[in-house]
Amino acid sequence: QVQLVESGGALVQPGGSLRLSCAASGFTFSTYVMSWYRQAPGKERELVATITSTDGSTNYADPVKGRFAISRDNAKNTVYLQMNNLKPEDTAVYYCHAYRQRQFRRDYWGQGTQVTVSA
Repeated sequence: QVQLVESGGALVQPGGSLRLSCAASGFTFSTYVMSWYRQAPGKERELVATITSTDGSTNYADPVKGRFAISRDNAKNTVYLQMNNLKPEDTAVYYCHAYRQRQFRRDYWGQGTQVTVSA
């Protein structure tokens, strides 16, 4: 059974930091591209950050560049999102996503973790 379990979401003040974690199981984690998405109420889900399965290269959405950092630990089957200098507009449910296109497309979603940035 495939599982992606996010943790680390919390209520934080503007300017604060959080580190989200996503623990993966049930598939070969090291072969998957891992991403973080977020969705605020009334808005479409948006891609926040991506890290590749091989060389570990990263990409970030413009609103989070310079503030967020995605990383992965293949030995622990875990992907992280370090979030610094948080802003109220970062408030959303953050979702972990796994993707692979080899022979067939496969992708998986976590259940999400709530991040609220408010004074």
